[in-house]
Amino acid sequence: MNQRFLKADPPGPDSGRIAIVVSRFNWPVAEGLYEGALAVLRRHDIADDLLTVVHVPGAFEIPLAVRALLDQKRHAAVIALGAVIRGETSHYDYICEACAGGIARLALDYGVPVSFGVLTAHNADQAFARSRADNNNKGGEAARAALEMIGLLKQLRA
Repeated sequence: MNQRFLKADPPGPDSGRIAIVVSRFNWPVAEGLYEGALAVLRRHDIADDLLTVVHVPGAFEIPLAVRALLDQKRHAAVIALGAVIRGETSHYDYICEACAGGIARLALDYGVPVSFGVLTAHNADQAFARSRADNNNKGGEAARAALEMIGLLKQLRA
C-alpha cells in the first residue's frame, strides 16, 4: 500500500491572519486560556498585527462571532476560547452542545480551521488546572492546532 504522510511545515509569520474569539464568562479561566494561546502564537512569530481578538459574553455566543469573522474571509484560522463549568442544572449540557456543534459546523462549512479551546469542566478545579500557564494549557493547545491545520490545509490544497 502506498501511503503518503503529510506533516505541516513549522508555522511562522507567513501563516496569515488569525482570529481569537474568547468568552468573558468564567473570565479568570478564559483569561488563562487566552494568555496560553497568545504565548504559543508569539513563540511561532505571529505578530500582534496579524491577530484579531473578539470578546463575547459567553460560550453560547462564540459560534456567531466565529461566523462573522469567517464571513470576512480574512483569517486563515479562528481560535475559540472559553469555559463552561457544570452547575446544578442542565444548562451546562445545552451550552456545551450548542458551542461545540456550532464551531464544528462552521469549520466544515467554511473550510477554515476553527480550533476548539472551550473547556467543558465538571468543576472549577478542573477548569483552572487546564488554564494554567504551563504545557497543559488548553488555550495553547488550541493555538497549536490552528497553526498546524493552516499548514496542513495549504499542503492538501496545493
